[in-house]
Amino acid sequence: MQVREAMSTRVLSVGPAHSLRQAAALMTERRVGAAVVIDPDGEGHGILTERDIMACVGAGGDVDVEHVSSHLTRDLVYADPSWTLQEAAAAMVRGGFRHLVVIEDHDVVGVLSVRDIVRVWTETSRPSVTA
Repeated sequence: MQVREAMSTRVLSVGPAHSLRQAAALMTERRVGAAVVIDPDGEGHGILTERDIMACVGAGGDVDVEHVSSHLTRDLVYADPSWTLQEAAAAMVRGGFRHLVVIEDHDVVGVLSVRDIVRVWTETSRPSVTA
């Protein structure tokens, strides 16, 4: 199975000037653990995850004052929609992260999470019910 079959195509995007509280509220509303950060002045895309927000809070940061730009990951590993889920899972394990931004022709087309992979692998491993 390929990444394109498991990824979420509804991608939450936030800007670098959003506060962490604003980003967290949007992530909560959409029920996602990551947001793609679009910075028109930066190079490429970034990602902000729930872990990034928790790290800020754990260090005593103020989510109303801290901005996404100070807590995002810029050095991303991007997935291609044609990768297999095994390739994507291996990249996640190697990098120690749980989300991959999926890029096709320089555009963000989705996000793949560990949850997406587990969901698909669980659904495909269920025994079929016959009457």
